[in-house]
Amino acid sequence: MIRVLIADDQALVRAGVRMLLQAAGMEVVAEAQDGAEAVRHAEQHLPDVILMDLRMPRLDGLEASRRILAARPGARIVVLTTFAEDSNVYAALRMGAVGFLVKDDEPELMVEAVRRAAMGEQLLAPSVLRRVVERAVAAEEVAGLAVPSSLTDREVDVLTLVGAGLSNAEIADRLHVGVTTVKSHVGAAMDKLGLRNRTQAAVLAFRMGLVDADFRPVRRRA
Repeated sequence: MIRVLIADDQALVRAGVRMLLQAAGMEVVAEAQDGAEAVRHAEQHLPDVILMDLRMPRLDGLEASRRILAARPGARIVVLTTFAEDSNVYAALRMGAVGFLVKDDEPELMVEAVRRAAMGEQLLAPSVLRRVVERAVAAEEVAGLAVPSSLTDREVDVLTLVGAGLSNAEIADRLHVGVTTVKSHVGAAMDKLGLRNRTQAAVLAFRMGLVDADFRPVRRRA
């Protein structure tokens, strides 16, 4: 059973999300009404997934996410926001959050995002992923990077498809291999590159020229 921490300053939002997740067979291990509580509950309960509102009193969701990820780099945080253009979304995703949801998204999307996050995958619309990459590249002022020789041909293939926004299941189907094999290659590539999540992998895939501006694969070795 997937164990979830909900962090949001609105009681009605927390109640609605809790009912939605419980109906989907998940366990809500704790709720937090501000970032400080979120940090405390994350340390105490070690949830599989944290749903983190960015706009909260005392300690906002961005700083709470930073503290949680500093203490537990493998924490899986899905950002919640009211506005798709919230500038803090991109900072949270680059910091290590694994997903992003607008509060008026369809309920089924939230359930799918939590399930994917629990499996170490992301759920980002291509338009959101594009904005994240564009902002990351602009901030670093460097687009071109060489593909490290430490990556195997198959790891490059997988990194390319992660950069194109595909899930592990979709990559497995594209490469005609098992999902477990894909997860192994994704993990190996991310370990070699020092990445914490697939959003960071997508940014790097773009900077290496593995995908184009429309997130279509442009380089394949194998």
